[in-house]
Amino acid sequence: MKKIAILNGPNLDRLGKREPEIYGSATLAELEAALRAEFAQKAALEFFQSNHEGELIDRIAKLADSKVDGIVINGGALTHTSVALRDALLGAHVPAVEVHISNIYKREEFRHTSLTAPACAAVITGLGLEGYHAAVRFLLKT
Repeated sequence: MKKIAILNGPNLDRLGKREPEIYGSATLAELEAALRAEFAQKAALEFFQSNHEGELIDRIAKLADSKVDGIVINGGALTHTSVALRDALLGAHVPAVEVHISNIYKREEFRHTSLTAPACAAVITGLGLEGYHAAVRFLLKT
C-alpha cells in the first residue's frame, strides 16, 4: 500500500468559511474524510495543514526521510511566493502533485505564476476538491 501525504498551506484550514463562492462550502475535515473513504483500501493517507511556511518545509523533509511515495500539495498563496517551498519539494525527490481548488488562471494575474509547479510531476487547477482525488489517483499509478 502506498503512503501519500496531503499537505495544505495557508488559509486552507478555513475551507467552507473563506470565500465559499471560490473554494466551495466543504470544510478541510470533510475533504479529508472523503479522501479517506475513497482510498482506504488503496493508500495510507497522511494529512497536514499549516499557515506557516517553515512548518510545511519541515514536513516535506520528514516525509522524504520517511520514504513517502507521493505528496499532494496545495501551497495556497505560498505557491506564488515561496522559493523555499519549491526547493523543499525538489530536494525531497518524491513525486508531488500541485493542486489548486480554483482555476488560478481565471484569477488575479499574480496567481498565474507558480514557483512550486516546476518541482512537481503534475499540476491540477480548477477542479474544486475533485482535484485532490485526481492527484491521489495519479500518484497511485506512478
